[in-house]
Amino acid sequence: MRFEKGHKEITKKRIIDVASKCFKKNGVSATGLAGVMTKSGLTNGAFYAHFESKEALIGEALEAALTEQHSKLASKGKINIEEAIRSYLKKSHVTNWDDGCPSAALLPEIGRQSFSIKKTYQNQFISYAKSLALLLPNPQSDETLRVATAIFSLMIGTLQIARAVSDPLLADKILENGIQSALTLIPNNS
Repeated sequence: MRFEKGHKEITKKRIIDVASKCFKKNGVSATGLAGVMTKSGLTNGAFYAHFESKEALIGEALEAALTEQHSKLASKGKINIEEAIRSYLKKSHVTNWDDGCPSAALLPEIGRQSFSIKKTYQNQFISYAKSLALLLPNPQSDETLRVATAIFSLMIGTLQIARAVSDPLLADKILENGIQSALTLIPNNS
C-alpha cells in the first residue's frame, strides 16, 4: 500500500503528540506503548517504523511538549512577567495534566531517565527560563537569568504541590501563595 508523501512524518507526529499527553497525564512508567499506539490509531507493530525504543519516544515527546509550552508563552504576545506567572499558576492548570506543563507533570520521572533525556530537558528548561528573563528588567544579564530560573522553578513546584493536595480550597491558596512568592523575586517588585 502506497501512502501520500509526508504520511510517515504526520504519523510520527501524531504518535509523539499522543505520547506526550499520555506521559503528562499518567506518567512515563504507567504509559505503555500499546496504549499510545492504540490511541494513535495504529497497531503495536507500527511503533518500530518510527522509533527505535520507548526511550526514543520519551525523548521526542518530552522535547515536543516543552517546545509547545515555550511556544504558548511566546504566543501570548506582549505580556509582563506577572501575567506569565498568573497564567501558569491558575486553577485550570491544576487539573489539566495532559495539556499542561510537562515539568510539573514529569520531573520526578525525568530525573530517573537517561542522560540524553535529562539533557533534552535541561536545554528546554534553560530556553524557557530565558524567555521568562525577557519579561524582566535587564533581560540579558546572568542575574536576570538566575531570577527567571528561580521564578520558573517556584512556579513548577507550586503547581506540583497544588496538584498533590486533596482540598481544592487549599490548592487555590497554594497557587496564590506561589504567585505572591514569585512576584517578590522580580527585581524592583518587592
